[in-house]
Amino acid sequence: MEASTIWWLAAGAVVVAELLTGTFYLLMVALGLVAAALAAHLGLASALQMVSAAIVGGGAVVACYLLRKKRPGDPFARADRSVNMDVGETIHIESWNSDGTTTVKYRGAQWTAIHRPGVTPSTGMHRVAELVGNRLLVDPL
Repeated sequence: MEASTIWWLAAGAVVVAELLTGTFYLLMVALGLVAAALAAHLGLASALQMVSAAIVGGGAVVACYLLRKKRPGDPFARADRSVNMDVGETIHIESWNSDGTTTVKYRGAQWTAIHRPGVTPSTGMHRVAELVGNRLLVDPL
């Protein structure tokens, strides 16, 4: 079996592993294996094939990592409006308890609302920022 065939089979196996695990970085490794297969087609020595796989695959992994690190993260599901219909809704708070909680009527039921740590509780209209367990985390408007 030729070296290029082995590299292509390895690239295919890594793509299958990525499909089974969902690890995007395995696709970058597969790119390195494809580079090695192309180097084998060009007739380069096996050492150069391995070096090309390492440089392309490793470089792609590092580039992917740096791009993902620079991108803002996805919001938590409990703070995502498309997942939780309560996020973004407004409620009126009349008073706060000494423990930093309040009880509000929202969607026909009594809910416990809390404020963010370090924020001074205030009365008036608030926006639901996220759900923490069965409590509404609210921000003043």
